[in-house]
Amino acid sequence: MVGLGIDSQYSIERMKLLVLHPQYEAQGYRWTQVNNDGIDSLLSTQRDLYFCAAKAGDYVVRLQLVDSLNPYMHEVHIRVWEEQVAYSPYLSDVYEYCPAPGQFVNEMPVYEEGDTEESMLQKVRDCIVGTQNSLITLGSYGGYVTFGFDHCVFNRPELCDFAIYGNAYYDMSLDRLGGSSEPGIVMVALDINGNDLPDDPWYELAGSEYNNDSTIHQYEVVYYRQDTLSVDTMRQKGVLWKDSKGQYGYLQKNSYHSQGYFPAWLDTDTLLFRGTKLPANAEDLNGDGTRWVQYAYDWGYVDAHPNSQLEKISFDIAWAVDEKGQQVHLPAIHFVRVYTGVLQTCGWLGETSTELSKAVDLNLLEE
Repeated sequence: MVGLGIDSQYSIERMKLLVLHPQYEAQGYRWTQVNNDGIDSLLSTQRDLYFCAAKAGDYVVRLQLVDSLNPYMHEVHIRVWEEQVAYSPYLSDVYEYCPAPGQFVNEMPVYEEGDTEESMLQKVRDCIVGTQNSLITLGSYGGYVTFGFDHCVFNRPELCDFAIYGNAYYDMSLDRLGGSSEPGIVMVALDINGNDLPDDPWYELAGSEYNNDSTIHQYEVVYYRQDTLSVDTMRQKGVLWKDSKGQYGYLQKNSYHSQGYFPAWLDTDTLLFRGTKLPANAEDLNGDGTRWVQYAYDWGYVDAHPNSQLEKISFDIAWAVDEKGQQVHLPAIHFVRVYTGVLQTCGWLGETSTELSKAVDLNLLEE
């Protein structure tokens, strides 16, 4: 067939992405992979195939064009090579850092007079890239960080693919899991356009609370550097927020952190965040504000369980869903974004804010 736009042979390194895009407009597409016994297994029914292999070897992929006038079968042979320089299981870069206001903002990492977005981004890299293991804060609801690896993180069937470390801990005196649990939502993306930048479609990893009746999807909140309402002096020391549900409140300063809570390096008086908002997970156990506990959601969130619980801080790419909540199959991912998933304050403890320190590709960690 003339103009199919796909060669018969390709060579790529393992854990690198190969995008196969047929130029021919057909009624349907069926991609299959041929195993050693010559049996086809379905890969995709989308027009484009995103191929990524975790192991070196020779692979055979078939494209069936479903068309009543011009049905066609095309076979592609893909040789996958071992990489020349070994990949790192740890983060290779940080692309974005935009925390929401919070009590650890301007402290984790430390803001110094004259710092810019780029210099703060470098400080974040110094904290979490490679084997570095220093905490950064994402602030209140919506604050986020975007990072990536030097390879595709492969989607292993029925296994978790990467882990993200935080500083959660359990209070063993409780009758259910909880203590300090500040859940961050995870999103993933595949570098479809091949420009090494996180500007591709993003998908949420649907954790245990995704379908909770109290979870709010397509939620928005705006934070204001300067309070504009007439309120008492104590509240004027906090950061005003307003959300898409017509509610507002304040992130009040506490005695432990007296610095500015709004990111000092950002040249803006407002910050807007959008995403999924999880139900509040905090409880005032004594009823007088002296003992706050944050209960741990079961799975799928950063900084929700102690780092010693590897299975609880690990994530499966197969949990990915689109904006309508429909499951999306991704063979691998390049980029990860984490944002604070709850909007709540806990008295003297202050606002709930996700913290994280590093991430690892479990495929490589377990090789």
